[in-house]
Amino acid sequence: MVSYLLGSVSTGILYSRALGQDIRTQGSKNSGATNMTRVHGLGKGALTFLGDCLKGVAAVLFGRWLAGDAGALVAGTCVVLGHMWPVFFGFQGGKGVAVMFAAIWFVEWRAAVVVLILFLVLMAATRYMSLSVMIAAASAPVTIAVVGAEHPAILPIIAACVLFMIWRHRENIGRLLHGTESKFTLHSVKGASKNKPGEETE
Repeated sequence: MVSYLLGSVSTGILYSRALGQDIRTQGSKNSGATNMTRVHGLGKGALTFLGDCLKGVAAVLFGRWLAGDAGALVAGTCVVLGHMWPVFFGFQGGKGVAVMFAAIWFVEWRAAVVVLILFLVLMAATRYMSLSVMIAAASAPVTIAVVGAEHPAILPIIAACVLFMIWRHRENIGRLLHGTESKFTLHSVKGASKNKPGEETE
């Protein structure tokens, strides 16, 4: 419960409100770091990403302190679900990329390294944020299946979280199939207001 509530604290929404706006009314209307970057610039987007990552780290460390590896897994799952469906913001949250990456890093760092490298390569090659994060995230359970895991529940739980994250990208998948998905670029605040809803991946 504590980890779910922590995940429900949306960095993007709170940060944008501190700036006198609500990120959910701007750009793609998504609360994640990608939309914050396009609307408010790289610095504020990076801080949003960092805040979401810290939620994942805090939840996993708390769970591990409370109940070992099993607690870390449960807490990591709950913080991701809280980020996606936050109770404090009408269950309308982000797509879980940053918080899930941070949780995976502290649960199975080898899978997180593969995810990061694959994401960077795909982004450089395609500039499709949604495609890059989905393929990179899908590599996590594959990596764990290959290298093994210290706890038997790691593989099914991370696989389930990845499936949730991909499901949250279903609109992006539709646009990718139809060739209408936008490539990631850094726009000005004025340019960001023209983005189509749902384009972001966070």
